[in-house]
Amino acid sequence: MKSRLFSLRLIFTWILLGGLFPQNLILTKLTDGLNKPVFLTYHGEILFVIEQHGLVRGIVENKLLYEPILDITDRVHNPKMPADERGLLGIALDPKIDQNKLFYLNYVDRKGNTVISQFKFNFDSMTANKESEKIILKFKQPYQNHNGGHLVFGPDEMLYISVGDGGYAGDPHGHGQNLSSLFGSILRIDVGYSEGYKIPEDNPYYKDINYKPEIWCYGLRNPWRFSFDRNEGGLYIGDVGQGNWEEINYLPFSEVSGKNFGWNKMEGKHFYNDAVISDDVFVDPVFEYPNNANYMKTLIGWKQNNAKGCSVTGGYVYRGKLLEELYGSYVFGDYCTGKVWTINLNSGKALDHIEWNLSNLEEDMYISSFAEDNLGELYILNHSGSIYKIINIEK
Repeated sequence: MKSRLFSLRLIFTWILLGGLFPQNLILTKLTDGLNKPVFLTYHGEILFVIEQHGLVRGIVENKLLYEPILDITDRVHNPKMPADERGLLGIALDPKIDQNKLFYLNYVDRKGNTVISQFKFNFDSMTANKESEKIILKFKQPYQNHNGGHLVFGPDEMLYISVGDGGYAGDPHGHGQNLSSLFGSILRIDVGYSEGYKIPEDNPYYKDINYKPEIWCYGLRNPWRFSFDRNEGGLYIGDVGQGNWEEINYLPFSEVSGKNFGWNKMEGKHFYNDAVISDDVFVDPVFEYPNNANYMKTLIGWKQNNAKGCSVTGGYVYRGKLLEELYGSYVFGDYCTGKVWTINLNSGKALDHIEWNLSNLEEDMYISSFAEDNLGELYILNHSGSIYKIINIEK
């Protein structure tokens, strides 16, 4: 009898979580006609959108401005091939942009270098002069993929930068576990100085001459998108897997410093190949899902409805007001299948994993990024050229 009641309880829980009756996220199209949009950020009611080939575009009052805010297509690698991961990849607005007018870009240049640059924004003309560029960090990428590319100002107003393992398959140079290399990590620097940047004194390797002092945490393969919970400060990282597992990593902000997420000894919660594990302590992901979609099929538009995905796109903890049921849930998805999920964390454990249908889509979805606005409402960027806003939930 107890066993039967327990089974009924499990079935009821599954139904509540959308297992029997899939729930829909209602979308409205904000704009289209973009060229490979990869991220969106905001200042007040101004939305800044970056296109992979090197444009920064503006959206004001839900309308895409005709003239770009910034054009650095002559400096950015032009991603002509569908699978090319290089180009303009990240943008972050200085927390003091009202006073200093500064914002930062993360791009791969035409010589294969990752470049972190500072630019000055003119609020009156809604433009930035590309000659205002000040390069604050630059390093050569060994291969063409796994560039990371994201950058975000954290709750402490430090600039956080994601750097992939440098590419190829399996991290052949062992960058993920090498603290003398910037690769396979999230960096933390203090910007806005005449000399470019300073190393925060509370960085974990600030005083260690053998390690890169910019490193904040490491053991990552390709942390394409990460975010901080705007209310609680926790760090969520979507780390793209090699060929078996996609993962979401999480740590409270106070616990992130110096942590090792395991790559290339671990993929998800699993040993990678024949990894030899020493006494290293790795932080397990809070959520993983199988990498069971084919990336090449994705590139030619082949539908893979029965697969979970093959390239996780990290998202945000929802803190807006339109979607009361999602409040406090972490929203993320997959580039290859366009699927979107939510999880809730309790004591570092992922609960209430729900897969959502997307309503009002007008084309196939290839999720290059999620984004949030000043009110905490969420957007989904479609790499094929459009941006959607999540406006409601339908059961």
